[in-house]
This record gives sequence, structure tokens and C-alpha cells, in this order.
Amino acid sequence: MSDLSSKLSKLNVFSKITGEDDEEEYGEEIDFESVAGGGRAGRRTAITTGQLRVSHALRSFLVKQNVLSEAEAGVDSDQSTTALEALVQRPHISVPAHLTDRSHPLPDYLLAHQLFGKSSATAYERVLKNGARCVEIDAWNNRDDEEEPKVTHGYTLVSHIAFRKVCETIRDVVDQEAAEAVDEQGYRAAPIFLSLENHCDAYGQLRLVTIMREVFGDRLLSKAVRDRGHLEQEGSNDHVCLNDLGSKICVIVEYHHANEAMEEDDLSESSEDEEERRNHQKYREQKAAAASNVIIPELAELGVYAQSVKPPDNSWFEDVEWGNKEPHHHLINVSETQLEKLMPANSEKISRHNASGLVRVFPKGTRISSRNLRPVTYWSVGSQIVSLNWQSYGAAMQIAEAMYSNSEGYVLKPAALRPGGNGQLNTGRRRKLRLHVAGATDIPLPPDRDASDVKPYLTCSMEHPNEENLVAKQKTGPYHQHKLGFLHRGENPPSTDPIWDEELSWEYDDNELIFLRMMIKSDDSWARNPTFGVAAVRLLYARSDWNFIRLLDLKGKETKCSLLVRFEFEDI
Repeated sequence: MSDLSSKLSKLNVFSKITGEDDEEEYGEEIDFESVAGGGRAGRRTAITTGQLRVSHALRSFLVKQNVLSEAEAGVDSDQSTTALEALVQRPHISVPAHLTDRSHPLPDYLLAHQLFGKSSATAYERVLKNGARCVEIDAWNNRDDEEEPKVTHGYTLVSHIAFRKVCETIRDVVDQEAAEAVDEQGYRAAPIFLSLENHCDAYGQLRLVTIMREVFGDRLLSKAVRDRGHLEQEGSNDHVCLNDLGSKICVIVEYHHANEAMEEDDLSESSEDEEERRNHQKYREQKAAAASNVIIPELAELGVYAQSVKPPDNSWFEDVEWGNKEPHHHLINVSETQLEKLMPANSEKISRHNASGLVRVFPKGTRISSRNLRPVTYWSVGSQIVSLNWQSYGAAMQIAEAMYSNSEGYVLKPAALRPGGNGQLNTGRRRKLRLHVAGATDIPLPPDRDASDVKPYLTCSMEHPNEENLVAKQKTGPYHQHKLGFLHRGENPPSTDPIWDEELSWEYDDNELIFLRMMIKSDDSWARNPTFGVAAVRLLYARSDWNFIRLLDLKGKETKCSLLVRFEFEDI
């Protein structure tokens, strides 16, 4: 009967009615206690915030699987043992050292990028400490004080902060990172890119430059880092290597073509939030009024290694000589809508361009306060900067945390997407993933839920760049404690310490940009099933052994909940 229940639970007949799949895209607001985004704040397991408890049921399971002996598992005690603690603290991922090697040219990396957020100094501090290496600064003239330009975000234009304050906050983060840096993977200081979107007039731009030079000092990258005699000094567009940038603050400056494309903001698309649409329209009007296609020389020269340009047509990936024309070290600024229209028909050409040229993908306008774009789609063609809204810990941010965990916010692209690659991510191998799900300990429940009415299950979704026929979602059956425990064979833990002992499996075309999202939810029958904990793993990093994974909540905060699973890979 239990097997039948498990199979029926996987049918998820009412998902369309409840909107469960749609709901799983969203998270809750990220704050300073979040670890979302990976990077320096990326968790390494229980080492970061204390020991995780392991239920008696899971200790017994480990003994049954011959992972630990009874003495090592401490099945006759509530205390942790040295062997059990070592297993709990062992990282569930292993990031290959070559993926964080900094000796490659800048276009060879994918980097964590923050887009919109609240206009506050703490917002910049939070996202940088949570792993972002590229932050957007939307600079405007300040009518109240022309000496101090302001920064505002998104389309509300309600709140703003002084540009100088933003720079001071970024400077302080850079200094703190330098003081805490350790020559160890995941803990080294790394460069920060400022994606400067200018709405200032000539005098306002001059103030931006003056303030950056005053506040950043020698932290600011204001000239080429390599000595004369290199190709760079001869006008070549050869890119600098990441390690040459150290922990500098690098500015991305706009470059305007006379016939550049207008920004596509998708205002015509339907939006559930009418106020958002009105704010969006107001933003467009104010942006048009403030628009200037003239970037003063003093600001332009700060775009040493990245000049942002909106391409007038498709020549940026069609014309192999485009990259040798103005601007130098171009960074193509393109919306997800524009890129979607070009893919997959032009994916290989775009990948070839992105092997040596920089690209930033920004979300369509109607996403400003809703879900994020799907980053895997754009990473898969080598887009170095995929703009994500770091306000909430939804599906996209979970994937980003998995991508950049135990790095410094820079991860080397797959070889197929670097110079000399063929742009084809798939290796040609067909693979099978078996996820052995043992159980969990200390599932966090909201105050209004009682353990007796919770029926937890694990649901997993595979994120694959280009797998159309993939069976994306698998789930275990719901667990519930038997009320009459004496009638039940074996362990009968409470619902907050469930045992599933099930195997979920996927078959897929192998490549390096595949992720697995895991969510513990409760089977609440006719209601929408609440989420209690989430985790995401890049399959390239997954350890093929029994490991504990500390789950995060929907704010991206670590919980006291651990999930015991084993990844097993097989070539088909």
C-alpha cells in the first residue's frame, strides 16, 4: 500500500490547480543572515554555524548502509561521536580547483551579478558579502544638490541614496575582504565590477568621476594594469587575466553608438501589478528626459576593460571582425527577450562571440518585482554576466548559490564555451543520476504548524540548459509517523525527522551546467504545499557518496535541518 501511495503522490494531479510549480519559483526577502549567492558567504556545511543533530533513525540507517559502525554512529546515545561529526561536517560538494583558477582572460568566467534592490547602503553591502562581484549603480542628477549625484533602483524612483554613500559602502567591503582574505579556495579577495548606468549630464558625470577617485583611491582601476610593450598597450582588444585585476574596483562604462538599439523593456507584456506598470512608465519618461548619449572623456577612460554597448543589430555575433571595432573591450548589453528571440537558431554563433567578448543579460521589465530569469539558459551560451534580482531567494538565486558556492564569485566557463571550444555544451554522453534519499533531521516548521499534521516529502527538479524531453521533477512519497508505534516495524521517528529511503532518478544528456534543486515540502492535500527547506547542487560538484546537506530556508538562511542523500552517476 505504501508503494502505491508513493506512486500516486508523484503524479501531482493537482499541481495546475494549486499553482505549486509556479509557487516554487519564489522565495522570501534576503537579509544579512542569508548565504544566498555563494562566494565568500557560501556555506561549507555545519562548520559555519554549529553542529547539526542527526536523528536516531538516520544513525541506524548509516549503520545499515555500512557507512558507520554502531559505535561510530552512536546509536545508543544522543551525543555525537567523532566519526559522526566528521561525516556531518564533510562538504557535500567539491569544486574542482581549476574552475576558480584566475590565470584565464576575463571573458572565460561567469560572475555573480546583482541587479535591482532597495536604494540603501546596506543593500550593496549585503549583496557583496553574499557573493556578488558585479553590482549595478543607476546614477542620476540630484536636483537638490548638484554636487552629490544620487542612486536609485528599479522603476519606483521613490527612494534614493547619495552616490558617494554607495561608493563608501563598496570601499568598506573591499577593505574588509582584503583584511579577511585567506589564500584558500573560496576565501580570496576578488575584483568588484560596477555596472554604471548613467543618467547624469556632463557636470553630473564629472562629479561621479571625482567622487569615485576620492572615495576609492588606489582601489579604483583607472588604467591598464600591464606594462607598456604588451599587446594591450598597442591597441589590441586582448583581455586582461582575472588574476591581474587583484581586488580592484573596476567600472563598466556605457559606450553609445549613433544608431544603437533602444532598450527593450517589455512594457507591452501583461503584468499582474498595475502599480508596477505605472511606475515603469514613469521611469521610462524620466529616463528619456535625462538621457544623454554623450559620455564625457573623464568617465569614459574609467571603462578600462569593459565598455557597455547596446548593439544596433545582430552584427555583434554575425561579424567576426566586430570585436576589433569600437568600443575597445566591449560588453554587449542585451535583454533576455532579445536573446530569447535569437536562440537556439544562433546559439552557436553567440557562444563563439562570448568566448572572447563580454555579454551582460538583463531581465525584461516585467520581472522587476517578480521572479527572476532562468540563468542556466544564458550561462549555456557563455554570457558572463546574468543579472539577477537579489531581493528574494527564489529558484534563480538557489541555482546561483549552487554555481558560486566555495568560489569568490568567479567560475571558469566550460571548455566548450571558451576560445577553441565548439559551443556545444553536451558531451555526447547520456547519463543517469540516481539520488538515494535517506531522510532528514529537524525540519523547521513555522509557528502555526504542529509536527503531527505535517507529511513531509522531498521534491527535486533538474535544471538542464537544453533538455526538452527531460523528466524534470521527481518526488518521494509523503512521510507520516505511525500513531500506534508498537504496530510499526523498525524506526518510527516524528514527522520532523522523516525517513524516506527512496531512490529518484533522471536520464539526461551530460554537460557541465546541470543543477538539481531539492525542496522539503508538506503534502497538505487540497492546500498549497508549504516549503520548509531548500538546497541546490551543481552536479559537477556533487560528491558520489552519502553526505549531509544543510538546508536553507526561503530567505537563504541556514536552518538546523540536514538532508542525508547519496548521488550516484552512471553512463548509459
